[in-house]
Amino acid sequence: HGAPFYLFLYENEAEIRSLKPIFADMEANVVATAPADAPEFDFISRFFGPLSGIPEDPVTGSAHTALAPFWAARLGKTSMTARQVSERGGTLRLSVVGERVMISGPATLYMEGVVYVQ
Repeated sequence: HGAPFYLFLYENEAEIRSLKPIFADMEANVVATAPADAPEFDFISRFFGPLSGIPEDPVTGSAHTALAPFWAARLGKTSMTARQVSERGGTLRLSVVGERVMISGPATLYMEGVVYVQ
């Protein structure tokens, strides 16, 4: 999304899942995160981007470029599995390699087309 965002750390997954933002009152994009309840995930998140025209993004790679080093420092590991718990939701596999974050996971085809360049 490119726009700056605030990062809010919550104590548990239930708090993240229960968030009901009033988008009209938000003055910044927000990523909320907490440790995951399920053992297959290291942490969970939600991204609210009303300033980017996206009330809640289903899965946000750009936010995870900040979340990965944040959680790597807290958990003492460089490879993690995250779950974004939006309505659609999505799983991201993350690796912090130096100053880079490698992101992989399942994807959904959004658009297909051809671009002509002269």
